[in-house]
Formats: sequence, structure tokens, C-alpha cells
Amino acid sequence: MSAPLLLATRSAHKAAEVARIVAPLGLAIATLADRGIPPAADEEGIEVFETFRENALAKAVYFARLTGSAVLADDSGLRVDALDGAPGVRTKRFSGRDDLAGQPLDDANNATLLDRLREVPDERRGARYVCCAAVAWPDGRALAALGSVEGRIASEPRGEGGFGYDPLFHVPALGARFAEVSPAVKDAMSHRARAFRALASRLHSSPWPL
Repeated sequence: MSAPLLLATRSAHKAAEVARIVAPLGLAIATLADRGIPPAADEEGIEVFETFRENALAKAVYFARLTGSAVLADDSGLRVDALDGAPGVRTKRFSGRDDLAGQPLDDANNATLLDRLREVPDERRGARYVCCAAVAWPDGRALAALGSVEGRIASEPRGEGGFGYDPLFHVPALGARFAEVSPAVKDAMSHRARAFRALASRLHSSPWPL
């Protein structure tokens, strides 16, 4: 396995999931915390774009230039048909609760989503998780790849696994929410897994060394 690549995230849940996904691809990751990179105020101005691809690339480029090494990043979120694709790139901030983080923020976002869909019948609750995975080098070169998975939003949360909107995201192909299945089952078909597998395929055929 290659030397660990820096993954630009401060989410322990996301880091664990990405580590599981990329290990079979011959990649290993280290987090910002692993490298001792403290949070900085200007990080709040990185993910300000209207697409997952732009945000993922912006994050990867920012930390590649900061650290002088190749950096992996992703931006992902939920697009709900009945909400015209919202929350989209504002998935993490959907509730508007800037005072929360971690599980309390997830709970607030899920409650906001349920409230917005209260009058929407099951047949109109189609949704998809979308992820863009990116890698950037300090000189500005970058690659990106997209992945998605179709599902629908349930009327109540269920399951103890996953994170984010997983307790509400029902996957018909599994007959279960992402929060109800094992990490291995989720990793086999999740939006993040599909995006990072596609990115790894591009990396393996790229002339640019990691």
C-alpha cells in the first residue's frame, strides 16, 4: 500500500468511511488531525460554490498548496426531488444551526428535512446522495470524479449506523436505510464509494505521481 495521502476533512465519520473505501484500492489516508493541521478561519471560505465538483476541487487545491503535498478531498450531499434538489451543497448547513456540530447537527438537519417534507407523499420523496471526490497537487493540477446513489426519504429515522441523513435515506435496492446496514454493505454502493473508486481508476491511469 502506498504512503498515506492527506484527506482534507475534520469529520471522523467521513475519514473512517473513506479509509475503508480506499484501502482495497491500494490507498491509505491520513487526516488533517493526523498531520497536526489546526483549523484556520479562512477554511470557512473554501466551500462557497454551487456544485459538489467545485467545492471538492477547491478544498483539495487549498490544502495541497498549504501542505505542499497531494491531497484528497470530497464534497457530498443530498438532493431531494420534492425540494428542487435541496439541500444540495448546503446539506451540512440545512438546519441553519451554526451553533451545532457532530450528532446534534445531524439530528437538527434530519428534523429540518422531515419538517420540509411533512406534506409530501412517499411516491414524491425520491432523493439521491451525490459525491465528488478530488485529488490536487501543490502545482494546481487536479482530478475529480462523481458518484451517486438513488433512494427516497423515509418519514421517520431508523438505524444506528452511518451518519448525516443515513437514518432517513432508504435504499430500495437494499430494502433498508443506510443507517441500518453494515459499513461493508454501505461501502459497496454508496455515493462516496462510487466517487472514490472512479477517482482511483483515473489515478491509476494518470501519469501524475502521488
